[in-house]
Amino acid sequence: MVFLRNSIRASIDCWHNALIVLGCLFILTASANAQSELNEIEDSVIKIYTTQAAPDYFTPWRLLTPRQTSGSGAVISGNRILTNAHVVANASYVQAQKHNDPQRYQARVVFVSHEADLAIITVDEPGFFSDLRSLSIGDLPDPLQEVSVYGYPIGGKTLSITKGILSRVEQQVYAHAGAYLLAGQIDAAINPGNSGGPVIVDQQIVGVVMQANSGGRAENLGYFVPPSVVRHVLQDSEDGVHNGFPDLGFRTQTLDSPSAKAAYGLRKDQNGVLVIKVFDGSPADGVFQENDVILRIDEFDIAEDGTIKLSDDLLTDYKHAIDMHHIGEEIEVTFSRDGVEQTAHLEAQKALASYSLVKGEQFDQVPQYYIYGGVLFVPLNMNLIKRWGNDWVRSAPVSLLQARNEWSEPDRREVVVALQVLAADVNLGYHDWRNWVVDFVNGEQVRDFEHFSQVLKGNLEENVVFENKNGYQMVINHQDAITSEAAILAQYRIPAAYSTGLFPE
Repeated sequence: MVFLRNSIRASIDCWHNALIVLGCLFILTASANAQSELNEIEDSVIKIYTTQAAPDYFTPWRLLTPRQTSGSGAVISGNRILTNAHVVANASYVQAQKHNDPQRYQARVVFVSHEADLAIITVDEPGFFSDLRSLSIGDLPDPLQEVSVYGYPIGGKTLSITKGILSRVEQQVYAHAGAYLLAGQIDAAINPGNSGGPVIVDQQIVGVVMQANSGGRAENLGYFVPPSVVRHVLQDSEDGVHNGFPDLGFRTQTLDSPSAKAAYGLRKDQNGVLVIKVFDGSPADGVFQENDVILRIDEFDIAEDGTIKLSDDLLTDYKHAIDMHHIGEEIEVTFSRDGVEQTAHLEAQKALASYSLVKGEQFDQVPQYYIYGGVLFVPLNMNLIKRWGNDWVRSAPVSLLQARNEWSEPDRREVVVALQVLAADVNLGYHDWRNWVVDFVNGEQVRDFEHFSQVLKGNLEENVVFENKNGYQMVINHQDAITSEAAILAQYRIPAAYSTGLFPE
């Protein structure tokens, strides 16, 4: 009997030990697999080095001092690297470096969407991608779901991995180009150099890091480009031609007030946004009128605060319903006019430059300028305004900032600014004039910078009178302006009196 009990106990101990061994093997195998998967993701994260030489919009014939920057990217299908547009904007030289590889390889930019702050680059070096796994694009994480952020932030040379949770998803102003698109917010630490790095869940890219919280009012808050915007850009890139996000050409305000809703013919159970502007030549032109109320876009009902419901947990601005369409697609819009509900089908089209009186920030482009009589004239855009520095909202001239709040019109599509006067005999009396808006030339209203330049080039009057809307005038003798041009350009070491391409031959 004792022998039997000892045998049973020995058998139990043996099975127990075997289970422990199997459990340990399972844990070790799982750990090894997890480490292998982690290594594969690490190998797919690329460090990007860029030499950027942006134009100087204060002296538009020159470049600012080139600067060296770095960012991050992730390998995706087709031997491509997905990163931020601002990582490669105004780039004169781009290099890519693999994880744990000291060598830098020359890269080239394949596609850029400055609106979405996304870019695609590649490396032509044979074999560069042979040992790299391409990451797929996943779905937007659930609120409070943990995510991992991969990248190469400042403070070290090796790959950094931080964790955080998805705390918010809504429309945000993208810092790079000022577009208003869907963005995710996470509480993982994001620093310079992280830009363009992937946000990972279950080995898939669920976002691309783009910017940290600005203003110093919050800590450890960062934003990423969500999968829906990433997929939109990737589809847009398939033909190599950038089309961007559509704009139907109307502007709205919210209808929170019950009195306002009643005034525009809405029932108590109806909600929407009020049309306050329809641009000429836009898809909305001839379809909508001011004081129409947009009730629904496709299947999305618009709330009184202008939001739509994407899921039980996600509300965002109704603009997202338009953003997710591609150029040429049909968008169904339900609206109310004087209490009568109607449906229209509009074709998604690119935003026209004439929608905004002040154009948004542009990249990889040559600034326009025209020097006449020693006066530097330029078009007003956000590149110029931001040249006043990070605090441009306070430091840029008020007259230029105010123009951002004005609608463009067919007879006034752009603002022309006399930025500075290059002192010479031809412009005596105006040497201290700066940042002066020109509204009329010889009594003719300025339509845009191209129109302004053509008027000057074709002038037959003895004098050219530049005038602003308040009646202040600058008078330049036309013949003196022509005869002094070469001397002024030589004196101030300016290569040409006007920018390349201003007067197509």
